[in-house]
Amino acid sequence: MSYQRLKQGFGEHGDDVDEFIKFSLSVQNRRKSRAGHSFENHIEEILIRNSLNFIRGGKTEGKQTPDFLFPGQEAYYDQNFPDGRLRVLAAKTSCKERWRQVLAEANRVSLKHLMTLEPAISVDQTTQMKDMGLQLIVPTVIQRTYTSSQRDYLISFGTFIKETKDLYR
Repeated sequence: MSYQRLKQGFGEHGDDVDEFIKFSLSVQNRRKSRAGHSFENHIEEILIRNSLNFIRGGKTEGKQTPDFLFPGQEAYYDQNFPDGRLRVLAAKTSCKERWRQVLAEANRVSLKHLMTLEPAISVDQTTQMKDMGLQLIVPTVIQRTYTSSQRDYLISFGTFIKETKDLYR
């Protein structure tokens, strides 16, 4: 489909740059969306294989939809369930400024978790994340792209899984 669209050209005379850019962005956004969903699917499978209780895409306040809510939506809405035993995990292949979205996803969870594949996020940005109660989860091999002071704050997915399992024992 994309190949034929490229051959047709863009606009009335086939040379409309704005139409080409619009088309290009739509193709890029579809690819990013597929990559993001694939990343979430892989995370979900690992969580299932580790026997963790969670819901994917549960609802919290204001119809927010965290990627993963632990141990589930029922516990989240149970006011007798301790806040300290709730977890939110967001998945973003790259953070950019979108990491701030995670902060509003579950008011009862003070420390939110964000798993990313993005290497070498700036010190300023990771400091902001830490100060705002966001724990970054980065695969160990990618952690090497961060400064030593940043690595002190990063955790691996394995560490997140172990800590979350320990909450419910």
